[in-house]
Amino acid sequence: MKNKYSIFSLIKNAFSHHENWQKAWKDPTIKKEYDAVIIGGGGHGLATAYYLAKKHNMKNIAVVEKGWIGGGNTGRNTTIIRSNYLWDASAGLYDHALKLWEGLSQEINYNVMFSQRGVMNLAHNLQDIRDLKRRTHANRLNGIDAVYLTTEEVKKFCPIINTSPNIRYPVLGGTLQRRAGTARHDAVAWGYARGADEMGVDIIQNCEVNGIKRIGDEVEGIETTKGFIKTKKIGVVAAGHSSVIANMAGLRLPLESKPLQALVSEPVKPIIDTVVMSNAVHAYVSQSDKGELVIGAGTDDYVSYSQKGSHDIVEGTLNAILELYPIFSRMRMLRQWGGIVDICPDASPIISKTSVKGLYFNCGWGTGGFKATPGSGDLFAHTIANDEPHKLNSAFNLNRFSSGDLVDEHGAAAVAH
Repeated sequence: MKNKYSIFSLIKNAFSHHENWQKAWKDPTIKKEYDAVIIGGGGHGLATAYYLAKKHNMKNIAVVEKGWIGGGNTGRNTTIIRSNYLWDASAGLYDHALKLWEGLSQEINYNVMFSQRGVMNLAHNLQDIRDLKRRTHANRLNGIDAVYLTTEEVKKFCPIINTSPNIRYPVLGGTLQRRAGTARHDAVAWGYARGADEMGVDIIQNCEVNGIKRIGDEVEGIETTKGFIKTKKIGVVAAGHSSVIANMAGLRLPLESKPLQALVSEPVKPIIDTVVMSNAVHAYVSQSDKGELVIGAGTDDYVSYSQKGSHDIVEGTLNAILELYPIFSRMRMLRQWGGIVDICPDASPIISKTSVKGLYFNCGWGTGGFKATPGSGDLFAHTIANDEPHKLNSAFNLNRFSSGDLVDEHGAAAVAH
C-alpha cells in the first residue's frame, strides 16, 4: 500500500528533507502476457487503466508509453476544462468528465490543482451571438450551468478585456460556465499513474509499439522495442499517432494529425482570474499559479507530427491577444510548443471497438482532449471491459463514418444521410 498524501505526511517527510518519499510508481519487469494492454501513457490512457482496475476488477493490465509519463499531449495543452458543448452527446460526455474532475484530487489522493475559476467564450459578431445564445439554451436543457453575458457583464467579470467598439473583433457579449476552469496537466497523468500502479497496473515507459499481431480477425498481442507482449485486449489511446497504430493492425482511421500550439509568458502578479476563450481569433488566455499567462492558439493548416508548430500561428495569436488585452503589450513570451492532435471530420472523438476483435480506439479528440480526461478513461474502460459502449459514448462509435450518422459539434446535431 502506498502512503497517503496528507498534511501529516508532508510534515513527517520535512524532517528527512523530503528524501524518503515512496516512488510514485514502480519500474516493473514486463510480463509475457496481460489481460489488457493500453497503448499510450497520457492522461486518457492512464485513466483507462485506473478505471479498468478499480471499476472492472481487471488487475493484470499494462500501460506502454514510448516516452515518459506526461511527456505527450497531457503536458502540452492549455489545461482548460469545461462542458458547455452544444450537441447533447458531447455535453453528456464532457459533463460526466467535469463531475469526475470535481472530486478527482480526493479520488486519487493527488492534488491535480483543479480550479473552478469559470470559462468565458466571447462573441465578436452577430453569428457568434446567435451561436452562443443557442448553446446557452441547449446547455440549460441538459442541466449544465451556463449564462449569457452582455458586453458590460463581460467587462465586469474580466476588467482587463478591451471592450472598445473600434477594435477589429469587438466584444459583443459572451457565455460563462462558472463550474469550468483549469487543472495542472502533468499532475493528472502522475496522479492516475500512481493510482493505477497501486492497484497492480504495470506502467512501462520508453517502450515503443512497432506492431500489432493478429490471428485472423483477433488480436494476439503487440510488438514493442522491449519485446512481444501477448494480450487479448488492446486499447489504443495514442492521440496524434492513433492512425499510425491503426495502420499496424491493417485499419485506416478517418483522422488528420496537426500541431496545436500554445505558449506562456514571463510570470506576473495575478491579473486574470478566469479563462477567456475567443473562437473567432483563436486566442485563449488564463494565468497559471506561477503567474505565467497561458495562451492557446489554433492548429496549423498542414498535417504534421511536429511538436513545434509554425511562427505565423504564434504571431497571429499574439496580435489578437494584444487587441483584446492591451495591458499585455510589453510582456515577453518565455516558451512555445505544440501538441499533436488527431482530428475527425466531424470534430468529435472516437471511443469504440473496431472490426478486429479485442482492438479498441480512443482518439479524434482534436483540441478538446484534456478536459475529457477522467470521463474518457472511465467510458473507454467500460467499453474495453464489456466489449460494448457505455450509453454516454455510444454516439462516438467508429461505425458512424460508414453509416453516415455523423456528429457535427460545430453545427447543430447528428445528421443522418
